[in-house]
Amino acid sequence: MNNQLTTTSYGPVYFHHRTKQLVQWIPEGAFALIEHKDIDEMAALALISKNIKGVLNYEPSMSGDYPSLGTIRLLEHGVPVYDVDDPDKVKQVLHQGHIIGITGSKLWLKEEEQHMFLSSLTPYTYQNILSKLKQAQANLTSRLQKFVENTLSNAFIELPEILTSIPIPKLATDMRNRHVVVVTRGSGYMADLMALQNYIREMQPVLIGVDGGADAILECGMKPDVICGDMDSISHYALCSGAEIVVHAYKNGRAPGMEVVQKLGLCAHLFPCFGTSEDAAHLLAYEAGARLIVSVGSHTHMLDFLEKGRKGMASTLLVRFKLGGKLLDAKGIHHLFPSKLNSRISSARSYLDALLY
Repeated sequence: MNNQLTTTSYGPVYFHHRTKQLVQWIPEGAFALIEHKDIDEMAALALISKNIKGVLNYEPSMSGDYPSLGTIRLLEHGVPVYDVDDPDKVKQVLHQGHIIGITGSKLWLKEEEQHMFLSSLTPYTYQNILSKLKQAQANLTSRLQKFVENTLSNAFIELPEILTSIPIPKLATDMRNRHVVVVTRGSGYMADLMALQNYIREMQPVLIGVDGGADAILECGMKPDVICGDMDSISHYALCSGAEIVVHAYKNGRAPGMEVVQKLGLCAHLFPCFGTSEDAAHLLAYEAGARLIVSVGSHTHMLDFLEKGRKGMASTLLVRFKLGGKLLDAKGIHHLFPSKLNSRISSARSYLDALLY
């Protein structure tokens, strides 16, 4: 037992204030140092895919404000998670690629044969996760009230945006009277997409990847026809897959995704549209005349949006009202068509339910 307590885990550390940017380039076997309050499930899955050694966080990985899923998912996959107790000191000292050591709940910087103590750490265990989840459960009612109030008040503000036809770019991809599948990186998106493979083979729908949703389409052995989003969580490989690229521009005219596309020497259409990139992709298909819009990995409820750092879902609510019967939400469809592969996909939500109820 004493040997276990004195064991030090060493490795290089890499950091970025945006987790989705860090996972684009962090090497395997490294420690990820992030600034991410309430790690969300999608961020956790991205970190897990990089085979990282552990996660250190300047912010509370689980604050107890709501039942965030990322820390649970990381621990399920054997990735230790620590909150850094003295962020200011660590920020002053660490550089990309520095070798660090973690001994119990202490963080060290290893330089040649010297070890410099940097900070104490708060490690996450299933026991303190349970405590955070109980705290989050107690907060749910007040959280729900604030979420609904935010959603409804902003829906009235954004209502004029949805009442008229939204101009869309002229694409080579024809969606008129066709089925369109919109893939977003939301909870269970990969399992749902795999469950739809027979439908996709038979109907040959237009495939739209929302940012990293394009990578999911490629990972399933298919090719996206259109990529729509602000390009902040998509691989260069997916961007260069030959799909038409539509950069989501915000109401203030900013289109940060265009710079990403242009750096790769690619061309893109600009689509000014209110709401999220997911909303923009759904409206793009609707305004292009799609007969049926099948949504995969969509964000549909309070926890989905809180995990994205959004305090309401006004734009998504309005978009769903406008799409009406043309929208078929396939979220969770893999539960209706279980497969051996899907049964092996661990569910943080199931674990959450087991702990809370």
